[in-house]
Amino acid sequence: MKIKAIIFGSTGMVGKGVLLECLESNKVESVLIINRSSCGISHAKLKEIIQKDFFALSEFGDKLSGYNTCFFCMGISSAGISEIEYERVTYQLTISVARTLFTKNPEIIFCYVSGAGTSTSGKSSMNWARVKGQTENELLAMPFKKAFMFRPGYIQPLKGIKSGTALYNLAYFFSSPFYFILKSFKGVVTDTVTLGNAMINAVAEGYPKNILESSDINILGSMK
Repeated sequence: MKIKAIIFGSTGMVGKGVLLECLESNKVESVLIINRSSCGISHAKLKEIIQKDFFALSEFGDKLSGYNTCFFCMGISSAGISEIEYERVTYQLTISVARTLFTKNPEIIFCYVSGAGTSTSGKSSMNWARVKGQTENELLAMPFKKAFMFRPGYIQPLKGIKSGTALYNLAYFFSSPFYFILKSFKGVVTDTVTLGNAMINAVAEGYPKNILESSDINILGSMK
C-alpha cells in the first residue's frame, strides 16, 4: 500500500529522521507534519500544520482525514520535570492525539516511538519506563488497523540531523568517529536512517511483532 502519513515531532531528532526517509521513499505518497514551529522543509509530498496545542487537534476537522499512517515521534526527557508533567506530555498527549486521529481515520496504522527499557508491566522502579509502558499498553488496546511500538536504544543521527538537547549533541560529536564499531551492536544501536526506514517498512510490509526492539528495527530498516 502507498503510505499517506501524519508525522508528529518532525522537528526533533527521531521525527526529522523519519520525515527525511518518508520524503525519499517511493513507498510514501504524501506526508502531513504537525508542529509547534515550522520544520523549514519544502517538498512536493509535504504539507505542514502549525499548532501550539496538540490537545486541540480536533479543530482541524477534515484536514486530518485521508491518512492511513501516523508516525508519532514526539517525546521529552524525564530529567528536570515533575512526574505529573512527564505523564501529561508522554501519556495523556499521545493518547489524546491517537483518539483524535482514529475518529478521522478508522483504518489508520499507529507507530509510536517509545524507548529501550520501557516497562509494560508497571513494575519498573523508573517512572519514565512505567509511563511509556502505560502509553504502549493503551495504544495496543485501541482498535487501530495495526499498531507498532518502536523501542530504540542508542540512536546515531545521520544526514546532518542534530538533537534538540545540547548535551546529547556533545555525546554524538564524540561518539561519531566510533559509530562504525557501535553499529555492530545491533541489539542496542541503530541510526536515524535505519529507524525511519524500519517504520516505513513496518507499515508497508508488516512485521510479526507489535513491539520492536533495536534488533527488530535494524532488520526492518535494512529491507529495500
